Amino acid sequence: MPRAIVLNQSDNVATLLDAGYAGDACRLQGEASGQLVLLQDVPFGHKVCIADTERGAPVLKYGQLIGRASQPVLAGEHMHVHNIESARARGDLEER
Repeated sequence: MPRAIVLNQSDNVATLLDAGYAGDACRLQGEASGQLVLLQDVPFGHKVCIADTERGAPVLKYGQLIGRASQPVLAGEHMHVHNIESARARGDLEER
């Protein structure tokens, strides 16, 4: 059973400690516990959504904003550049 760590209670993503495949039950540990069924393959070290997230909603890791969902994401889906718009180092979004 793949494992994923939640680093802060407010996070809506967890980081995979083992590669996981669609249909696997994934065990959450750290600041959350329980299991989550992976809806997609998720490579080691990548993020998985742990709570349904609407388009434009904040994506939190370490309790910090790391981006916004660029589309609706279901719990169990792989979260990566295809569905997260980064909020860090975006000079085009900085106020002048």
